[in-house]
Amino acid sequence: MVNGDVEKRLWSAADQLWANTGLKPSQFSTPVLGLIFLRYAEKRFAEVEGRIGPVGSGNRRKISKADYDAEGVIFLRPEARFSHLQSLTESDDIGKAINEAMKAIEEDNPDLSGALPQTYTDLGNEVLVELLRLLAPIDLTGDAFGKVYEYFLGNFAMKEGQKGGVFYTPESIVKLIVEIIEPYHGRILDPACGSGGMFVMSANFVERHGKTPSSEISIYGVEKDRVTVNLNKMNLAVHGLSGDVREANTYATDIKQLFPRVFDERGGFDFVMANPPFNVSGVRKEDLEGDWRFPFGVPKPDNANYLWIQMFHAALNDQGRAGFVMANSAGDARGSEQLIRQRLIEDGSTDVIVSVGSNMFYTVTLPCTLWFFDKGKRGTEREDSVLFLDARSLFRQIDRAHRDFLPEQIEFLSNIVRLHRGDTVETEAGSADLLTEHGLSEGYVDVPGICKVATRAEIEEQGWSLNPGRYVGATARGGEDVDFVERFEALNEELVQLNAEAAALEQQIAENAALALEGVR
Repeated sequence: MVNGDVEKRLWSAADQLWANTGLKPSQFSTPVLGLIFLRYAEKRFAEVEGRIGPVGSGNRRKISKADYDAEGVIFLRPEARFSHLQSLTESDDIGKAINEAMKAIEEDNPDLSGALPQTYTDLGNEVLVELLRLLAPIDLTGDAFGKVYEYFLGNFAMKEGQKGGVFYTPESIVKLIVEIIEPYHGRILDPACGSGGMFVMSANFVERHGKTPSSEISIYGVEKDRVTVNLNKMNLAVHGLSGDVREANTYATDIKQLFPRVFDERGGFDFVMANPPFNVSGVRKEDLEGDWRFPFGVPKPDNANYLWIQMFHAALNDQGRAGFVMANSAGDARGSEQLIRQRLIEDGSTDVIVSVGSNMFYTVTLPCTLWFFDKGKRGTEREDSVLFLDARSLFRQIDRAHRDFLPEQIEFLSNIVRLHRGDTVETEAGSADLLTEHGLSEGYVDVPGICKVATRAEIEEQGWSLNPGRYVGATARGGEDVDFVERFEALNEELVQLNAEAAALEQQIAENAALALEGVR
């Protein structure tokens, strides 16, 4: 999340747009993110230019655009640079200059074709001069675009962002998912990819382990919103990445038809990561009967959670791993969803389940659960077990309403998984003390309140529940402050789930009654 000086600058930018343009609050992010894109693109371009020299320099072989392409940076003509736009005065047509800069970048970088905003002439010179001044000093690490988009979503478009982080997944949650699935090499899919934070963090993981992301991972995404697809493309490009990101409805679109080559060559994806919208209703499930993506059945409640879960599972190849965010209620859902969950567990690929506390998301206070599949563990000694982690007591309190994980906490949780898998732990982020404190320095053991490996028989005894609290046991929560809003939203989520189950039961009773009456007649 953003805070301090950056937050003040973004708020001031929003003030400018609110007072001096006809944009709706939900539209504020587009012009701001376009300018931040230029700012970051020039920052990376300047770093490479300082190292290899400007275009046309050199003795025997002159530096050209191809050299910048090889460095994985967006090529920028002089007139397409943020610094050039800053040098313009109010007597210049700044909106036209920004539009032309965006057009030039798209011409020189085909991956960005159609992705950059080109409506700056609608804003007026005074507004643009002030936006350029406000945004010039902004410096964010990691998924900067996601952070800024999250800020605007949370403050100016709350109705769009209430469904469990629809557009943006907090950085520390993404880091934990990446560290557990370990995408060293292969093809990565995010079928609800939003601003692309999962891809950026995967690339960071590869770099941290001494490899070049562009040669180690291939990126594939699906997103139903055109504006967000464009944001994703900008985010990838400014990080020196490229990918195949499609605008499509994931429910209605067969992933094999979108990316046939992946299935022809590899039988599916090596990694799937996602933060899908929670508890979505209204999906046309009658169109999904018999669909290969739902081998464990189509759930009867008007709730898409178990559609998403099966789509992630089906998209993997026979050695693939998946990590995704899911509503807490999915772990204990009953009826047809319980039967699907049982079949997933019996499949042998359900690997790790992590409980995450509340207030980790910017736009919603609900706690959540992280699910992990590993099809490669089928046929191994881990096939018959699931590792449960309770991370609710681990967090850093940023302010009263927001939390995240510290780097050492992310590494600690990931190391528990590594120990369970028999892999070598990593301690660069400082998790050694936490491992020692919890008796895990010599190898994996169950730790009450933190972790427990449950057998399939134990899970069956618990009604096939995937709620870590049923297995891990209690831990001291340090007087955690659970406010009314958080508790109310948690209860409301449970009510939504119960209502969906009740509707499904009503339908089943009506169908059974009709059959019984037919038999009597």
